[in-house]
Amino acid sequence: MGEFRFSVNVFTVEGPDAFAAWCRQVEAAGFDALYTADHLGVPAPFPVLVAAAQATERLRVGTLVLNTAFWNPALLAREIATTDLLTGGRLEVGLGAGHMKWEFDTAGIEWERFDERADRLEDALRQLQCAFAEPAFPEQAGLREAFGVPVLAPVQRHGFGGHGPPLIVGGTGDRVLSIAAAHADVVSVAGAVRLRGRPPGSFRIGTAAEADERVAFARAQAGDRADRIEWHTLLQAVVETDDPDAAAAALAARFGGTVAAADLLDSPFVLIGTVDEMAEQLLRSRDRFGFTHFTVHAPYREVFGAVIARVQAPEDGRSREARDRPLR
Repeated sequence: MGEFRFSVNVFTVEGPDAFAAWCRQVEAAGFDALYTADHLGVPAPFPVLVAAAQATERLRVGTLVLNTAFWNPALLAREIATTDLLTGGRLEVGLGAGHMKWEFDTAGIEWERFDERADRLEDALRQLQCAFAEPAFPEQAGLREAFGVPVLAPVQRHGFGGHGPPLIVGGTGDRVLSIAAAHADVVSVAGAVRLRGRPPGSFRIGTAAEADERVAFARAQAGDRADRIEWHTLLQAVVETDDPDAAAAALAARFGGTVAAADLLDSPFVLIGTVDEMAEQLLRSRDRFGFTHFTVHAPYREVFGAVIARVQAPEDGRSREARDRPLR
């Protein structure tokens, strides 16, 4: 299995200097990537990614994930190509179908059935691939010739059929995981499971058994591609504690009793325990589910940084290769 990757999901931006300093702290803590969400009420994704890349040296940046319904594919292609250029080819593009109905209502965008939103996602992927593959707009030939204007295109030629940045797609349902398995470089198996009979956007934390089934489904859909895909998940909580049982009970209560405390202790979508215990949980998640890339929300950045250090640090002289072997 591949090496671990660790990333953090940005919630807020508190001015250019503070954000640049925060990004450098993220990089120094051993994170590999910084991602932005695409929700109303949080910063717009692409300017944040450019600022993060300018503040750091190696940190990759990306979207986790864009709500495809918010974007016209032709205009999104322009955003992606520009951002890949300005970040020096460090961009990763995550796309999703959208799930918060209130955001659609507020933005004046028609709320569609899930199958229609999944169709929109897959169509956008195809249109973006075509946009990145095209050499130029023929209507601009005169402009290019007169002023030497180069073709706007992504720096990277990896995802989108070899024409753009690495592509992240993820979810829990069959349709989106099938799309991810067919097209994505990074498949994200979501840990948020929709609550039936509740308003759109109501979720609970997934269990280990559900993760087993969802990963197996996605890998089957991927076929020969499965071992070339990076398998990712977003950790919904990271709780450092010497009393995991009590912490799991408190977390279950915080989630409104939608998931049992025992299931939280076994779930790959949360970490609960001491730093050493949480590091071991990451190793078990890799060995059981194949997850090698973990993202945490920004409020958990500091404690998860300690977990990263524990996973990456040698123990008793062992090499990283030896440490990364499956647990016995």
